[in-house]
Amino acid sequence: MIHATLHQLKVFEATARHGSFTRAAEELYLTQPTVSIQVKQLTKAVGLPLFEQIGKRLYLTQAGQKLLETCQEIFDGLDQFEMAVSDLKGLKQGQLRLAVITTAKYFVPRLLGPFCQRFPGIDISLKVTNHQQIQERMANNDDDLYIISTPPEQPDLKIYPFLENPLVVLGPQDHPLVGKPRSPISVLNGEQFIMREPGSGTRQAVQKLFAEHDIDVRVRLELGSNEAIKQAIAGGLGISVLSLHTIISEGTTGEFAILDVDHFPIDRQWYVAHLAGKQLSVVSQAFLNYLLEESHAMVENLLPGINRVPPAMAAGAKTKGDEVLTKV
Repeated sequence: MIHATLHQLKVFEATARHGSFTRAAEELYLTQPTVSIQVKQLTKAVGLPLFEQIGKRLYLTQAGQKLLETCQEIFDGLDQFEMAVSDLKGLKQGQLRLAVITTAKYFVPRLLGPFCQRFPGIDISLKVTNHQQIQERMANNDDDLYIISTPPEQPDLKIYPFLENPLVVLGPQDHPLVGKPRSPISVLNGEQFIMREPGSGTRQAVQKLFAEHDIDVRVRLELGSNEAIKQAIAGGLGISVLSLHTIISEGTTGEFAILDVDHFPIDRQWYVAHLAGKQLSVVSQAFLNYLLEESHAMVENLLPGINRVPPAMAAGAKTKGDEVLTKV
């Protein structure tokens, strides 16, 4: 009989998934020597090599591959046990593993607050990251639910639109367009513009709209952070298009103003997703229902006095909560 601890199996699984002691150590908040020692002890217990090293990357041996499959079965079984226990306890206890893209950090914590007050025994793990890492986490089944702005092409997902995500033109308070009634989109021609980084969903939506209407802005800066873009706007470096939710904390009474330009806001949605084959725990299902049923009204209260839902978007609100299944 092989004597191995659950900790050793978790260290091994992370190492096998990353093909690296260093990256496994970073994920598990351990030192690299600790990870290496745990794998060596497990290798000794098995009696066969689990990895072979080629260059800087680790590759599983046949024994290592068999052990990885066994680890996955064990961890899946423990997850099922945790869900069963959670079902028995109802919503008094449990864990919710949630991953969200960076822009969602402006409103998701405000939605989590009332949910945690309602169910104080629940532990929340919140990971804020970019689209690429979200897809990696989906592929690894690292989380229960994902909040995204653009449905990815993989893996198989159940996706539910739950909240409008309007993209608005933001400028400094002293911009010439501030306070002017609806201006044609052509007024943006030649404007100093601050653009999100290539690959950003916001940038793709803006570029698509500008191409449709032959708008040529002067891109002065490309920034990968909404916070950096807001600081650049406040510093007078130009205007930009951002999700309205990025100014939840400031509103339009501070350094920013929403410019009333034709074809804006750009209608987009926030989505909550989970793997198509995943059995949601009671806690995860409760939070999913909470998002679908209550998030819209709560976010409305976070941005008082801002007319942010155009008629076209309001007409499409009936789709909120409908399930979309994507497969590749």
